[in-house]
Amino acid sequence: MPPLSTVFASATIDPAALALGLAAAVLYGVGLVRARRAGVRWPLWRVLCFYVLGLVPYLVLACGFAGAHGSSLRWAFTLKVSLMFFVIPLLVGLGRPLGLAQAALADSGRARLNRIMASRPVKILGNSYVAPIVGLILFGTFLTPLFQAYRADPFASGALSIMAPIIGLILALPLTEADSFERSSAFIVLEFVYVFIELLADAIPGIFLRLSPTVLDGATSWAAGVPSWFPSPLRDQQLAGDLLWFIAEAVDIPVIILMFVRFSHSDRREARSFDELSDEEMDALAEEHLRRRQG
Repeated sequence: MPPLSTVFASATIDPAALALGLAAAVLYGVGLVRARRAGVRWPLWRVLCFYVLGLVPYLVLACGFAGAHGSSLRWAFTLKVSLMFFVIPLLVGLGRPLGLAQAALADSGRARLNRIMASRPVKILGNSYVAPIVGLILFGTFLTPLFQAYRADPFASGALSIMAPIIGLILALPLTEADSFERSSAFIVLEFVYVFIELLADAIPGIFLRLSPTVLDGATSWAAGVPSWFPSPLRDQQLAGDLLWFIAEAVDIPVIILMFVRFSHSDRREARSFDELSDEEMDALAEEHLRRRQG
């Protein structure tokens, strides 16, 4: 493992990550100003979640040790991408950027945003049935020579620095922005099943990286002049598998907690809607339900 001095002293510039981070910081700040002008006071803890827990760690991953050594070390690159995909979106999502945009935009802008969120690509990615497949496909490529291509090509690495957090955020939005994705309690219960499927599916690439007796991406030797603390290529792959396995499994715990919170809110909302119905409306609803069952 690297000395602590190396970890803290390592730095690089990731133009793609810096551009995304700067754009996100500016847009969120503009949203805060416009929301305040509209009479909406955004909670300070959500602002801190977005900037301090979300954007700052994202830039540290992209421009710190993991970014500087990710082109060489599999485990450093895996640490960067897996945290950007699994963890950073949840932390950024706690800032509720979508809810802030809806509070800050005018009616026309809010309508455009709602159309985008209702579009087929976003609805597909925001579906809990798709999340296990997306993660499995992305990290399944780490079991192929593409893993080496990602690390060796600055363009591919930069593209992942942008795509991983954005796709991860879209996948996380139904959990962190539950008010904008109203789902029935029955549907959320069904989603719990897919969360446990995701818990197993996300671990598959990490398990294969950890247990494979050969280097899967084909890069079986280091270039001359690597530091003495570099592990062997096979051990590097095993460490990458350990990290991917651990992060993919650990992140499912807060996801399950957020789903319980979401289920509780949905259940209270449905109970409140039933309480507001008159006796005649309840009778009509019961009769319609009986007709559907008999049909």
